Amino acid sequence: MSSSSSSSQVRVLGVSRVQPDEAAVVGGAWPPSRAVELSFFDSFNVSKAPIQRLFFYEGDSIPPFQAIVRSLKSSLAAALAVFLPLAGTLAYLPDSGDVVIDFSPDAVSSSGVEFVEAEYSGGVGDMRRLASDEEHNVEAFMQLVPELVVGRLPSLILAVQVTRPRDERATATGAVAVGVAIHHAVADGQSVWQFIKAWVAAARGGSPAGAPGLVPPTFDRSMVRHPTADGRAIARGILHKMSPALPVVTLHSKPIDMAQQRRRTFFLSAGEIQSLKQRISESKSGREQLHNRLSTYVAITSLAWTSVVRAKSLDADDDVYFMVSADCRRRLRPPADEGYFGNCVSVAIARASAGDLCGGDDVAGLAHAAAAIQTAIREDLEDPVPDAQRLGSRLAAIPKGRMTVAGSSHRYMAYEADFGWGAPSRVELVTVYGDELVSLLGAAGGGVQVSAVLGGAHMDAFAANFRRQLLAPA
Repeated sequence: MSSSSSSSQVRVLGVSRVQPDEAAVVGGAWPPSRAVELSFFDSFNVSKAPIQRLFFYEGDSIPPFQAIVRSLKSSLAAALAVFLPLAGTLAYLPDSGDVVIDFSPDAVSSSGVEFVEAEYSGGVGDMRRLASDEEHNVEAFMQLVPELVVGRLPSLILAVQVTRPRDERATATGAVAVGVAIHHAVADGQSVWQFIKAWVAAARGGSPAGAPGLVPPTFDRSMVRHPTADGRAIARGILHKMSPALPVVTLHSKPIDMAQQRRRTFFLSAGEIQSLKQRISESKSGREQLHNRLSTYVAITSLAWTSVVRAKSLDADDDVYFMVSADCRRRLRPPADEGYFGNCVSVAIARASAGDLCGGDDVAGLAHAAAAIQTAIREDLEDPVPDAQRLGSRLAAIPKGRMTVAGSSHRYMAYEADFGWGAPSRVELVTVYGDELVSLLGAAGGGVQVSAVLGGAHMDAFAANFRRQLLAPA
């Protein structure tokens, strides 16, 4: 449970550790290699806050709280038998200067996954309102995910928190929140959902190793090769530059200023998305500027970017930027396995003038944003392994308040995370990497969820522009 809030809305009932189900370990024995060295992609994230995801569930099918706890623990143990490194620690090796994922039997037996049972101060109705409100209660959300201490090595890799609403009967639940925190040095978004899908399969009585649609995880970092240098030496150099006092980690994630920041979530239906894509693609500006077929991702991020820029008081000639993250597993040469578990993300940075995005009519601005994002993806991701120094210089040159970051993906079908008591009513990313973020998730019926993080002074104008541009007639 996050301790960054001054007023506690969540009471911890108990803390335990979950170990892998040894009888279910794939292959029947602990693998001979019991440590995973970090790749150069992983090393950038040792000093970042963990990835924290929050799932709300509600309805008459929610079991009693202790039944939920038993089910989550047993299925987590089964999933860990397939994802053994997640039960270990992130450890520093002073002799070599490396940071590794240590999942030796000793490391796992002394660590495992922290499992927190907690109670929210409000009742069932209060928890349901948390899950339904467009505006996030950031303070409450942060307390509904587990805290994973990453400031010193060794550190745990995975933690889970399950929280019930306050109820005098303490047996009828009606709502429950499941929070997950995973060390960012070990996983990117694609990996997180790979694990969640396996855990869900185990909870529903299937095998996390062989359920339909699940790809066995591969932790072999040799799949991620640097094209010009020794990847291991690069990883070590990045680690010691970013955290020179290892095993003490220098955290680079800025504290959240909840008084200045607001977060809201918007849902786009499949029909609204199709209409948006059609309006952009068939407009005169779209026909002139788009390089190829307009994807759902580019259409929605264009809508978000133009809405952010329109919400600010910028001069027409001010440059604005939009950074997208892309899974590079298939872009590497040779490609990494589909089941590669680790960080494998590169970034593309689009650039435009504020006047180009909001100086003319809505569809012209959307088309210009879409063309700029398409260009950035094509050019910046042609070589999927970034030059860290060049990227750092580009980011340093961007004026404060001029860049919006896109996170997550509409391809992550978070609302399929049914542990046996129904689909979640709400899924959110609680960790925020930056002051200005939009994150996407796949929603029901081909829809897409867009969660926006902005300075409080700009959120209402953003929301108005977002809805107006989305609902404009085709």
